[in-house]
Amino acid sequence: MYLPSMRQLEYLVAVVDLCHFGHAAERCHVTQSTLSAGLQELENLLQAELVERTRRKVQPTPLGLEIADKARMVLEGARDIAETATAASNPLSGRMRLGVIPTIGPFVLPRVLAGLRKAYPDLKLYLKEAQTADVLDQLNRGDLEAAIIARPYDIKNFNSMALGKDPFWVALPKKHPLSHKAELKPEDLPTDELLMLEDGHCLRDHALAACALPTFHHPDQFEASNLYTLAEMVANGLGITFLPDIALGSGMINTKALVLRPLKTDGAPRTISLVWRKSFRRDLDIAALATYLRGRMGGLRVKRN
Repeated sequence: MYLPSMRQLEYLVAVVDLCHFGHAAERCHVTQSTLSAGLQELENLLQAELVERTRRKVQPTPLGLEIADKARMVLEGARDIAETATAASNPLSGRMRLGVIPTIGPFVLPRVLAGLRKAYPDLKLYLKEAQTADVLDQLNRGDLEAAIIARPYDIKNFNSMALGKDPFWVALPKKHPLSHKAELKPEDLPTDELLMLEDGHCLRDHALAACALPTFHHPDQFEASNLYTLAEMVANGLGITFLPDIALGSGMINTKALVLRPLKTDGAPRTISLVWRKSFRRDLDIAALATYLRGRMGGLRVKRN
């Protein structure tokens, strides 16, 4: 009996995930003709149709979906074998794909990557920035080895380690009526002035939860896609917003144009965490990365006067 190759299984999983030969070929770093031929060889080997091909789309068959699920487990097992062997001899060496969310990546990574490369010169670190749900989806299917996200968030399928707390500050325009207060409580805030990130950003959900606001929707208000835009809108007197501690400590946001006050809440602040699959076997790599990041997190906090 002839067995499928790892490459053939990789091609199948990519086609099933993306339903597009061109995009699947890009993921697998091969030409479209190579991927198509490899998938055809797999179908000939199994004597089964795994995808339906038309001019406009590629549709997995029910059998193709079932075999793709099994292929993912085989591929993950093979990766674990190779990664365990590598990590045992030299932790944080070779390739590691790290996911990070937009409200953490720009403010943390520039300040830690140079030191990480110096400490682990054999590490080839590839970064992928996306919102939390997408990052965890990529992590789950094996496209990432680990990710840095903010909690609370449902991560029941993953292991995690806290790297540091990231409390919120309230950003106010200059001469705002609340600027005379040393700190602000949720009940102090005029909710009709709140400017927030778009749906999908977990920081939005964390801020609303911290203020015990279950929902937030003003159809006529602008919602930003990043923290830089929010800060500029506040500086121009268009409203108030929440900014995380790491963003303010990064020097990347013009804090001189804002009045900043700590947000005092009864709940715990959001926590920056490293997450990885429970089946991931590179324990030494995770421990080394987490130890390094935790050691640097304290230096990223806002220095209060």
